[in-house]
Amino acid sequence: MPDSQAVSAAVAKLYDTYPFPPEPLLDEPPPGYNWRWNWLAAYSFCTGRKPEKDDPRILDAGCGTGVGTEYLVHLNPKAQITAIDLSAGALAVAKERCQRSGADRVEFHHLSLYDADQLPGEFDLINSVGVLHHLPDPIRGIQSLAAKLAPGGIMHIFVYAALGRWEITLMQEAIALLQGDRRGDYKDGVKVGRQIFAALPEDNRLVQREKERWSLENQRDENFADMYVHPQEIDYTIDTLFDLIETSGLEFLGFSNPRNWSLEALLDKAPELMKRTEGLSDRQRYRLIELLNPSAITHYEFFLGRSPLPKNDWYSDEALLSAIPDRNPCMDGWESRCLFNEDYQIVNLSEEAFALLKACDANTPTLTSSHRKTVRALLSDVGVDLAQVRSLWEQRLILLTPA
Repeated sequence: MPDSQAVSAAVAKLYDTYPFPPEPLLDEPPPGYNWRWNWLAAYSFCTGRKPEKDDPRILDAGCGTGVGTEYLVHLNPKAQITAIDLSAGALAVAKERCQRSGADRVEFHHLSLYDADQLPGEFDLINSVGVLHHLPDPIRGIQSLAAKLAPGGIMHIFVYAALGRWEITLMQEAIALLQGDRRGDYKDGVKVGRQIFAALPEDNRLVQREKERWSLENQRDENFADMYVHPQEIDYTIDTLFDLIETSGLEFLGFSNPRNWSLEALLDKAPELMKRTEGLSDRQRYRLIELLNPSAITHYEFFLGRSPLPKNDWYSDEALLSAIPDRNPCMDGWESRCLFNEDYQIVNLSEEAFALLKACDANTPTLTSSHRKTVRALLSDVGVDLAQVRSLWEQRLILLTPA
């Protein structure tokens, strides 16, 4: 195990030198949305239903320059937000970012994830993107966060995947070798890395992967440094990822980019092979997917939860008829029949679906639950059938609350 304090100091130095992410600061709310940072949409993804509370306590664990923090504030207007980070330089940018955009419900702390126990209370949603894989002891880190998750709470995590970042790992080692005793001089590391890419042949595998996947974002030195000269990185496979998850004591609730985890997309042309996969566990299926499509799995993003968590699948007609529907707040282009859903995929709504979504808006959450219309009542109002309602829920265009 590397010396934890030395590694933490090296990581802090990197982000003091190159505050990350290097997104511009705006004098207005950030554009668009990430549904994973919207409490209502994220909770519904994990449980199938809208949460009972709309004023969660949220922790942004490893907030960096505050890009995610800013979204958490603007996407959750009643939430209390706490943000922590190891880098004083990155925190200074985060504070300025949130101040300029009017994200004024944030309490910042200069803390490592290891020290999350110093924060008062528990949190309903913990967001930790791109942090655990930079800790010398990720198990200690995830356990520290898990201890702060409230019963019924959810945690969103993002860590690197080894197979999809294979070329990055090779370049990291090459830069370190050429830096020699200057390793830790991050500006020199960026210079060396750019010189290597400029010198290698066009058909070199590392060059091709960089151009294919990373070059646009890596025009910024902050991104290049974070990718290629980071002093601490642990990349995972499905097996080591689930070993890490098991140490947290939390329940795995699913990958938040589920389209990347479809075996049908890879093997649908081979029914016999699909038949053979029926006996595999979920973990084995995930492993098979990353083995068959390694370049697509560059990271893992997923939710964990602490019981008790409800699970609603709405395949009981009576349960669905009794539910109260809301339009998913994460969509772009509404009110139009052609819009972007929460994943920014184009959706063309039928007239019936459009009418139901408008009825959901009219069935405003500001009304008391006893006065809000159920699916049963809305069906007669707008003339849709139960299958269409269920389809809208499956597409995550509506959120449902048990009556």
